[in-house]
Amino acid sequence: QVQLVESGGGLVQAGGSLRLSCAASGRTFSWYAMGWFRQAPGKEREFVSGISRSGGNTKYADSVKGRFTISRDNTKNMVWLQMNSLKPEDTGVYYCAARGLGNVAQVLSEYDYWGQGTQVTVSS
Repeated sequence: QVQLVESGGGLVQAGGSLRLSCAASGRTFSWYAMGWFRQAPGKEREFVSGISRSGGNTKYADSVKGRFTISRDNTKNMVWLQMNSLKPEDTGVYYCAARGLGNVAQVLSEYDYWGQGTQVTVSS
């Protein structure tokens, strides 16, 4: 079992920045590829970014490339999502997820554990 707790969400104006954090506990953190997903009201949950177990491989949704950066520290059991140049369409609940097998994945069903989410609201 892996427990994930997100933090760092909030209300920010368009063009601003936020840094989301995900704290993991339980099994060895470095065994898991990690991902960030988001869900806007009335929409399906979608992939935002992912990072491999070592941190050497990252992936981003086209909508956030160049604006968001994912990182992790396996010694601290933490993963972060730095979000810059935020847009109103980035609004949603952001979820941290852990994948026990394989590399970074962009599909929800590939992830085994999920956090409760943190709300991000970007005002225009």
